[in-house]
Parts: sequence; C-alpha cells; structure tokens
Amino acid sequence: MKKEIILASGSPRRRELLNQIGIDFTVITSDADEITTEKSPEKIVMQLSSLKAEAVAKLPVKKSTAAVQKSAAASFGDSDSYVIIGADTIVYADGQVLGKPRDERHAFDMIKCLSGGSHSVYTGVTFICGKEKTSFYEQTEVYVYDMTDEEILDYIKTKEPMDKAGAYGIQGRFAAFVSKIEGDYNSVVGLPVGRVYQELRKAGYIG
Repeated sequence: MKKEIILASGSPRRRELLNQIGIDFTVITSDADEITTEKSPEKIVMQLSSLKAEAVAKLPVKKSTAAVQKSAAASFGDSDSYVIIGADTIVYADGQVLGKPRDERHAFDMIKCLSGGSHSVYTGVTFICGKEKTSFYEQTEVYVYDMTDEEILDYIKTKEPMDKAGAYGIQGRFAAFVSKIEGDYNSVVGLPVGRVYQELRKAGYIG
C-alpha cells in the first residue's frame, strides 16, 4: 500500500535528489539533538538518521504542515500511513569524523586535511513506518587533488563549505578538485536515492 513520504530534513540537496527521482514527499524538519554514542562511522550515521526520523515520528499530526493528509493518529509514528525518512552524512578522514565547520579557520583545516588524499563519506538512512524501523548506510570513497592554500582560501570565500560536512560540496565549486570517486555520487551529495528508491519499493511503501 502506497504511503505518504515525509523527509525529516531541511537539506535542499536531499529535497532536490528526491524530486529528481519523482518521489512525492513533504518536508518536516527534525529538531533532534544530534548526539551519538557510537564510534564507528557507519553506526554514527545510522544512529543520527534514526534520531532524526524518531523526532518527527513523535510530532502530532494535527500540528503538521497542511500538505500532509489528515489522519486520526495522534502522531506520525502512531500510523502506518506515513513513511518518515531520516538521513545523516559525515566525512571520515584519518580516523576522525569531519562534520560541518565551526568557522572559516576550521573549514580551512578540514579541506587541508582532505587535500591530496582520499576520504570516506558515509550517509545513513532510516525509515520509520508505524512500528517498523529500518536503517542502512552507503560508503563512498572520494579522492581529492592537491590544493594550494590559495585555492582553499578562494573556495572558502564562496561560503559554499560552511554548511556542509567535511567543508565541501561535491556538486558545487569543489568539483574542480575531485579526481575520482568510488561508490554512490548522490550519497556524497546527501542521499543515496537509488538505494532509497529500491528499499522503499522492496518494502511496499511506493507503487
């Protein structure tokens, strides 16, 4: 049975990716505290994506956006009419997690760390539909050309790095410095939509 899809993320990149594959959905931003107890990158992204989906699952249906169909359920998680999609992306390099930069100096240090080497991008996804919860992740290896300090500073001036894990956007200006990737490009952007579509279809959530 086809479900109402809710994206528990305010990321414009994730919205664009879901739109790209023709999935109808409503955005309800999660206000979950992104605090993880996990250590390995794959478990970190799955736990954080789960926290985001769970936060939206607890929201009352009557206070949601008008775009979501009316329901007698008290919250989205009380009904199997909705599938909530939570997602989280991190960059993992030299044994450390690189989240969003605190400031331009932090962004410079992050990009300097990535320059001339390879790193892993992990995106975790969680579906919640009623009492059912499924989590999975994708890992993609990204290789970066050597960058001069001037190139890094010029890139930071664009402001593109400031709201992105690892301080770069592969779909933007940073593409000039990516030599190759191994894995799912869309997962690096923010959502492995091919896997998402297949998992939704396999579960019977979309027609």
